[in-house]
Parts: sequence; structure tokens; C-alpha cells
Amino acid sequence: MLLRQLEYLVALTGTGHFAKAAEQCFVSQPTLSEGIRKLETELGVPLVRRGRRFEGLTAEGEQVVLWARRMLADRDAMESGLAALREGLSGELRLGAVPTAVGAVALLTQPFCAANPHTTVNVQADLQGDDIVRRLRAFELHGAVSYHSRSLDLPFVPLYRERYVVLTQEDQDRTAQEISWAEAAALPLCLLHPRMLGRRVLDDVFAELSLSVAPRVETDSIASLIAHVRTGQWSSIIPHTWLHVFGIPSGMEAVPLHGPRRSARIGLLLPPRDPLSVMEQALADLARASRMHTVLDVLPG
Repeated sequence: MLLRQLEYLVALTGTGHFAKAAEQCFVSQPTLSEGIRKLETELGVPLVRRGRRFEGLTAEGEQVVLWARRMLADRDAMESGLAALREGLSGELRLGAVPTAVGAVALLTQPFCAANPHTTVNVQADLQGDDIVRRLRAFELHGAVSYHSRSLDLPFVPLYRERYVVLTQEDQDRTAQEISWAEAAALPLCLLHPRMLGRRVLDDVFAELSLSVAPRVETDSIASLIAHVRTGQWSSIIPHTWLHVFGIPSGMEAVPLHGPRRSARIGLLLPPRDPLSVMEQALADLARASRMHTVLDVLPG
């Protein structure tokens, strides 16, 4: 079995097209097809469902491509680890993040780049929870800043706890320093889309308190929520970390929520392998040494 044959299979799975996979691997289509056929012969099982075009993987092929991704990722990790011993860490760090955690990512990437001057960083900041898990399991990401879940068997390094504030128009007559969830539910709200993990946290609190919420505007972007609040027509509930990116925009105020106090655990998810690659280990070590919560727990004035 050649690693090159595994590369062909992984490329075919990713592109869903023999010609595109061959182009990605810089070989001819017949070369790629023959390489996959030789792999099937050696393993003694069909891997690809073929018709006039690629029709997907067989059940055996689905399993083999998981192992193939792991083997190729380990090959890459070995090469980068040897290069790091010679020259220091280099290459591209691929980091994912759920939209609600984007405001905290720079607190990881800045010290990472400072400690590893020969690296670059590619932040994919529009991923949903399922996308992150899939890409980590496929070793397409070195790590991701996301919500903690006990149901996941992925390594997790805690970073901070996400808290929530009501972002609304400044009210000179407001005397209360906090606002209740019931009062927040009665506001004209714009919120994240229900499919997003950050929205589900809020919905769980509203359901616990038997509160009905019917936002007129829903979006998958925190920046879009802030823009809607700026119009003066809406209020929103946002993670406190975003105030460290934008501050509190002029004419608005961020009012902490009370009764009950809720927070969600945010941290660095890592790929499911031991040992980690040298890139992943450097990221994990930095995350463990980080005291991100001490920066994020103070709301800007």
C-alpha cells in the first residue's frame, strides 16, 4: 500500500469527481483511477461505487478513508515535527472558531505568531459546531475555539466562560445596573439563528424560565446583530467577548443579565490523536498557559 494511493482516495472523496481529484493530486485521471483500483485489489474490498461517474464510497471505503486521513495526517505531522527540530516551527496553523468565539481568537493567534515567527495562521471563523467536529476528525484543522460538550471525545483545553449582556440603546433614565431575562425577552430582539450553538444556550435559559421569545430578526453574525442594534429599533443578547473587539458602540449600552446567571464553557478543541502533531501541541501548550479569562472577564467601560 502506498500513501500516494491513499491521497488519491481522500482527494476523490473530497472533490466527488475523478478529474478534479486527479488535478488536485497533479496526476492524470487514468493514473488516479488505476491507483485506487490497485488499493482495492490489495485490500480485497471495493472502495468506490462507480457508474458513469463517481457515485460515492462503499461502506468499506467510508472506513478506509477515515484511516487514510489519519495516516496522511500522521505523515504530515512527522514531517513538520522533523522540520521543527531543524529550523523551528513553520507552516500554516489552521484554526477554526464558532462565530460567537471569534472575538477571543486573536488572544490565541497573536501570542502564537509571536512565539513562532515562521508560521502563518488561517482562521476559519464561520463554522458551526458540526462543521468543526467533522474537520477536526478529518484532520483538516489543528484546533478550534468552540463550546465544550461532554458528548465529544475530542481533547479540550478550557479558555474562558462565555457570559451574556443585553446590547441596547443607551437610556439616560435607566437606574438598574442589570436586566432580568424576563425583561430582555420583552424587548424587540434580534438574535442569532436557532441552529447556532450560541443561540441554543439562550433558548435553554428562556425555556427554563418558561419565557416566550419571538425575535423579528435572526442572523448568523454577531457583527450583524450589533449593526441592527445601531439602527435604534432593536436590542440583542450577545456574548460579552465581543465587547472586547468593538467596545460598547456610541449611543448603546451593555447591560448584564441576572436571574439566573448563565455561562457557557469555551475552549480549544483538538484533533483525536495522541500524540498531537508539533503544530497542535504548540497550540495546546499556549492555550493551557493562556489566562484569557482574566482579560475577557472585565467588561469595557
